[in-house]
Amino acid sequence: MKNVVIFCSASYAAPRKFNEKAAMVVEGLCAKGYGIVSGGTGKGTMGWVSDAAVKCGGHHKGVLPRFMNGIEYPGLSETVWTETMSERKEAMREGTVAAIALPGGIGTLDEIIETMVLKKLGRYEGRVIVLNLDGFFNPFLALLDHYVATGMLPAEDRLLIENITSVEELLAGF
Repeated sequence: MKNVVIFCSASYAAPRKFNEKAAMVVEGLCAKGYGIVSGGTGKGTMGWVSDAAVKCGGHHKGVLPRFMNGIEYPGLSETVWTETMSERKEAMREGTVAAIALPGGIGTLDEIIETMVLKKLGRYEGRVIVLNLDGFFNPFLALLDHYVATGMLPAEDRLLIENITSVEELLAGF
């Protein structure tokens, strides 16, 4: 089974429209035979991801650091425990064919940046994608463009991250 890691918000304040799109992504990937890997909690958008994986009957691996014991989503197909947040990110990416960042907070930003860096260094072979719903990631992408303009990021490395603006476009690529 091919797996896709989804980075997303654990905030209950995330707009419902983003949560609904997250569920659509998971349902679409499950329908195409992909397993889902996430941060493994039931909080915020992550909870919507978990609910959608259970609903579609797909395999859902949740990865959590031990200090989060007690907030893991109860319906996970597989739970992986790590000691640190850094180990968590590594375990989330392990064996995946793509990393998709949905709108999220600083944790999501950390996850997608680290994944992009690993892709640049040849340490992650999967696709690196931002699902840029309603322009959510535009400031981040503008920052990357600024890095290119100032010589801090080679132009070819800017292409390591895919900017996809709709669930339909995302799913068509899998």
